[in-house]
Amino acid sequence: MKDTVYYIPVLTTVLSLAFALAVFQRYRSRDGAPYLLWWAAGIFLFGVGTSMEGFTALFGWNEGIFRSWYISGALLGGAPLAQGTVYLLLSRKTADRLSVILVTFIAIAAIMVLLTPVNAQLADDKKLSGDVIEWTWVRAFSPFINTYAFIFLVGGAAYSALKYRERGDAPGRVWGNALICVGALLPGIGGSFTRMGYTEVLYVTEFVGIILIYFGYRFNVRGRPAGTDSAQRAEAPAPA
Repeated sequence: MKDTVYYIPVLTTVLSLAFALAVFQRYRSRDGAPYLLWWAAGIFLFGVGTSMEGFTALFGWNEGIFRSWYISGALLGGAPLAQGTVYLLLSRKTADRLSVILVTFIAIAAIMVLLTPVNAQLADDKKLSGDVIEWTWVRAFSPFINTYAFIFLVGGAAYSALKYRERGDAPGRVWGNALICVGALLPGIGGSFTRMGYTEVLYVTEFVGIILIYFGYRFNVRGRPAGTDSAQRAEAPAPA
C-alpha cells in the first residue's frame, strides 16, 4: 500500500481548485478586477503543479507529466499571484507593462522546457526534479521568476500587514496578510528540503501553505460585499 503522504498533493490540488473557483467567481462579480484574475490563475496553476506531483508519487515518473509540472510549478508557482499583487501595489500602466514582460519571459522559458531533451535515467520514479533536464541552462529561468514572485507576493503581503498594523484600524487585514505571507513562504521552504532528498516535506508545506493563504484571503474579504469598493481594499494584500 502506498505511503499516505503521497496522497497529500491530491488533497492540495482539490483545495486549490476550489479556492481558485471562489476567487474567479469574485473576479466576475467585481467587473473584471485584474488582480483577482491573476490570483485565480495563480491558485489554479498551483493546483495543476501539485496534481503532477501527486500523479508521479502514485503512478510513477512520466516525461509529459514532468514537463507540465516544471512549467506549472517551477515557472508559474507564485508568479501569477505576485502579479495580482503588482496590480494593487503599482499603477495600472506599470502593472500592465510588467505583465507583458512577465508573460513573455515565462512563455520563452516554457518553450525551452518543452524543447529540451530529458534524461529519463536520472529520474526518480516517485519524485519530480529538474535534474533530468539536459539543457541545464533552461533551469536558470526559474530563479528570476521566483525572485519576482518572492518580492511582490511575500514582500507585498508583509508590507501590507505592517502598514495595517501601524494604522491599527483593521486587525483582520493584519492577520490576513500575515497568513498570506507565511503561506507563500512555506512551499519555498519545502522546496529546500526537496533538494536535500526530503520531497515529502514539500507535500506537507504546499498543503499547509495553500490553507494559510486561503484563510488569509478570507480574513481580508470577511464581511465585505463582493461589489463594493471597500471589498477591493479589504482583499488587497497591499494598499491599492
